[in-house]
Amino acid sequence: EDCLYLNIFVPLDVNFTAPVSKSLPVMVWIHGGDFIAGSASKALYDGRFIASSTHTVVVSIAYRLGAFGFLVTGTDPKTSSLGNYGFLDQQTALLWVQQNIAVFGGDPNKVTIFGESAGAQSVSLHLMVQSSKPLFKQAVLQSLPFSIPLKTKHDAVKLGKDFAEIANCSVNDMDCLLSLTPEAVLAAQIKAGSKIINPFRFLEMFETWGPFIDGELIKEQAVTAFLKGHWQKEKPILLGTTSEEGVIFVYSVFTKPVSLLECTVYTAAIFKQHALRILHKYLPFYPDADHRKLMSQTVTDYVFLCPSRKAARTGMKEGSTVWMYVFDHVISDHRVWDGLEFCYHHACHGAELPFMFNSVSLRNFTFTAQEQVLANQMVCYWGTFAHTGDPNAHVEQTQFCKKQMPPAWPMYTNTSGWLNMNFTLGSHSQHGSRDEFCDFWDKLGIY
Repeated sequence: EDCLYLNIFVPLDVNFTAPVSKSLPVMVWIHGGDFIAGSASKALYDGRFIASSTHTVVVSIAYRLGAFGFLVTGTDPKTSSLGNYGFLDQQTALLWVQQNIAVFGGDPNKVTIFGESAGAQSVSLHLMVQSSKPLFKQAVLQSLPFSIPLKTKHDAVKLGKDFAEIANCSVNDMDCLLSLTPEAVLAAQIKAGSKIINPFRFLEMFETWGPFIDGELIKEQAVTAFLKGHWQKEKPILLGTTSEEGVIFVYSVFTKPVSLLECTVYTAAIFKQHALRILHKYLPFYPDADHRKLMSQTVTDYVFLCPSRKAARTGMKEGSTVWMYVFDHVISDHRVWDGLEFCYHHACHGAELPFMFNSVSLRNFTFTAQEQVLANQMVCYWGTFAHTGDPNAHVEQTQFCKKQMPPAWPMYTNTSGWLNMNFTLGSHSQHGSRDEFCDFWDKLGIY
């Protein structure tokens, strides 16, 4: 359980034997993993390449996961587990960075937080929570699952009661809960989570454990906060998705072809009275007998892409500075997705991570020459954003990034035609390729 640590990566040319002549921007990585998995020390998240190529200090932080970080059994702090501990761990790590990063050559006044999936959801919460406001200056949100709801207090407590019962403890017996071995906690966590898995409440199959709306620290759903302007709108953000986010989720749950009847049942279960309109919209574009592709694209659009687009447009109207992207490069062989057959030939959820971290140390993974250019350009956009709050600013680019000459990334505004950056071989700015579908979801009004 002793898991609260962080990793610090500094550029090779930082000389710790001499006084720091100029403090460097800091990039703090919050890993994803559905709030039950992942690690700050995965080889995938090696921060050395980003640090040296962009001349930034990169920090990756750990936080408690699953029941360790998010168990809720009641509201009395003396007798109950109150939850949201994993999020508070993140705040503590960010505070540690404020207090100590200068020793490592970092500038506490130029902190960028960035994360993917549950990490992006964490970033969105820090943008909403006032106590996090002084801890960072700007943010990057990669594949934020906007439409997967945080648990209400009622649902979080119900899950906690199931956990305690499985662990043979009373919900009010903290001594019993605290005496559980890590193995017992994990076993009860898995069993309690499996009790709520229900194909007719599909979205609940994800983020069984995680932050919940406690009414004090976290007051509302992230998508609600962003659409109502209840976030730190003065902070610049990069916001984007992969082009096929839903593939990994749908194909991992539905391992066999899904018929039209089954697809209709699942769509109705999730979207209720809106189901027929949704099917009418998507079926002409996805006529295959196996409807998993249709379901995957629905998840991509409804959970990730379209609410992100709407949040970006709402923020822009209120004066926010936003750049949007879509990662659209397809890995067409077995180099990355070992064990995940359905992600071959798809730009899956998380597909950008090996490129952003330049993680060529992964087993069986090497970049082609063109992919290396894509990886270098992505790293430089993120690093330049950390330096200046603008991914296009060349004034503080390193020699490495000056050589990459990445194309201009337009700010996301209506005056520029709502252009976003398409990260692929030959990256380029473009109009949203799925604007027709996002217009449909916006009008449906169910985010």
